[in-house]
Amino acid sequence: MFMTLYLSMIILLIAFIMMLLASMISKKTFMDREKTSPFECGFDPKSAARLPFSIQFFLIAVIFLIFDVEITLLIPLILTLKITNISMYTFLSFFFLMILLIGLYHEWNQGALNWMY
Repeated sequence: MFMTLYLSMIILLIAFIMMLLASMISKKTFMDREKTSPFECGFDPKSAARLPFSIQFFLIAVIFLIFDVEITLLIPLILTLKITNISMYTFLSFFFLMILLIGLYHEWNQGALNWMY
């Protein structure tokens, strides 16, 4: 028990020292305004170089991934139908689907599913 704690403390200390050394070595000490400004043939840039990112698209993608993973968790329920008790199977399926529906209702109620421009 103490050996595991001792080794984990040593690993944590080595990782902390490595991060500290990397942080100290990689920092630039001299920041010049001309070096940090964007270069566009000697003129100031007229527009931003990056396109704006749609947060609604990101939210829909994250919600899709969450529900996609939850659907993959439903597949073993189908495979264990023959070897389990039917009342326990029904309760577990109902409980899991209820969690999915409550999560969907919460996202809908918060307005995360509304696509606004």
